[in-house]
Amino acid sequence: MIVISGAKVYLIKGRGRSLKAGGMWVYDNEIDRIEGSFEDGDIVELHDFDDFFMGWGYINTKSKISVRLLSKWRENVPSRELLEKRLRNAWEYRKSVVDTSSCRIVFGEADRLPGIVIDKFSDVLVVESLTLGIDRLKTEIIEILKDILSEDGINIRGVYERSDAPVRLKEGMERFKGFIGEAFDTNVLIEENKVKYLVDVADGQKTGFFLDQKCNREAIKKLCRGKTVLDCFTHTGTFALNAALAGAEHVTAVDISEAAIERARKNAWLNGLSDRVDFICEDVFKLLTEYSEEKRKFDLVILDPPAFTKSKETVKQAVKGYRDINMRGMRLVKDGGFLATCSCSHFFTEELMAKTIREAAAGAGHRRLRQVEFRQQTPDHPILWAADESYYLKFYIFQVCDEL
Repeated sequence: MIVISGAKVYLIKGRGRSLKAGGMWVYDNEIDRIEGSFEDGDIVELHDFDDFFMGWGYINTKSKISVRLLSKWRENVPSRELLEKRLRNAWEYRKSVVDTSSCRIVFGEADRLPGIVIDKFSDVLVVESLTLGIDRLKTEIIEILKDILSEDGINIRGVYERSDAPVRLKEGMERFKGFIGEAFDTNVLIEENKVKYLVDVADGQKTGFFLDQKCNREAIKKLCRGKTVLDCFTHTGTFALNAALAGAEHVTAVDISEAAIERARKNAWLNGLSDRVDFICEDVFKLLTEYSEEKRKFDLVILDPPAFTKSKETVKQAVKGYRDINMRGMRLVKDGGFLATCSCSHFFTEELMAKTIREAAAGAGHRRLRQVEFRQQTPDHPILWAADESYYLKFYIFQVCDEL
C-alpha cells in the first residue's frame, strides 16, 4: 500500500550530485535533516538545501541508500495510476525490443521502479523484491501487471517470489522465497532461440534462469557449424546447447556444480542434443590447465564466469581472476579460432575488462586478438544512463591468432 507520509527530506548543500545528474538514489551521508514523521518504507518529499522540490521517493533509514526516487515531478504523486503507467511503459518497451515469451519485464531503476525485478517465464512470473519501500507495493504491482498482460491474451498461472538475496539484510529485511498466491509446479518449460529449457524458478540461481545473455547466445551460433566448442561455466548448458543446435561438431561443457550439470543434461535431452555435448563437473580453472598441458585446442572457447567481484573493495582481486581465466582460455583456442568472453560484474568496468583481456593475451603467449564484436546485456535489461548500476554485462567475441 502506498503511504504518503508528509515528511520532507533535505539534502546537505552541495550534495546529491548523482541525483541531479539523473540518478535515483540518495545516500544517508547526503541528508541534512528530515522534517515530519514517517515510518521506514513510507513515501517522502525530497528537497534540496534551499527547499527546491526534487522528487518523491520511499525512505529507509536502515539502508545506506536512504531514499529511492519514484518520481521527480511534484504533480506525479506516487499512486496506483503512476504504478500502472510505469508497468505499461515497461511492457510496451519489451514488446518492441525482445521476444517476450520469456523476458525481464521490470528491471528496477531502469524502469523507474527501484528495488524490484520481475521476470516472465512462459506463463509464470518470478518477483525479486530488494527494498522495503517496494516490498510494500509488490502485491499491487503484481496485480496491475497481470491485468496489463491479460489485455494481450497472456494469463499468468502463477507467481513465485525469489527475494532471497543477501542485500535485503542491508534494508533490515529478512530473506524470503515462496509462492504469491496459489502453488504450482515450479519447473517451467520455456523456449529461447529455438532451444528448450526446464527452468527451476524456486531453486535455480537468481530468478531461475539468466535471461540477460539471450542475444549473446544467439550471436555465437554463426561461429559453431562444424566446429569444436568448449563452454566454460556452462551452468544449465545455455551456450553449449545453442552451439550444438547451430551445428557444432562437438561441445564440451564444464561447471563445478553437479546440480547445474544435471539440469544441463536434462536440457540437452529435451532438445535431442545429448550425443553432441559432453557435460563435465569440474573446477574450470583446474580443467583448463589440464587441457593446456595436453595441448588440446578448440575452434571456439566460451567464458561465462560468475561475477568475481560484487564490490569496489574486491576489484583488484577480481582482475587477477579475470586475467587468469582469459589467459587460460586463449591458450586453448586454435590459431584463427574464436574466444567469447564476458563479465557480469558492474564493478568490473568496460575499460578495466578491455585492459585485463589485453594483459591476458600477452600472458597467453602474445596471442593477437581481432575484435569481432562487443555486446552488452539483452535489451529487456535496459541500461539507464545516469544509473550506472544498471550496466553490468560486457561480452566480447574475438578471433584469436598466433603472433607472426
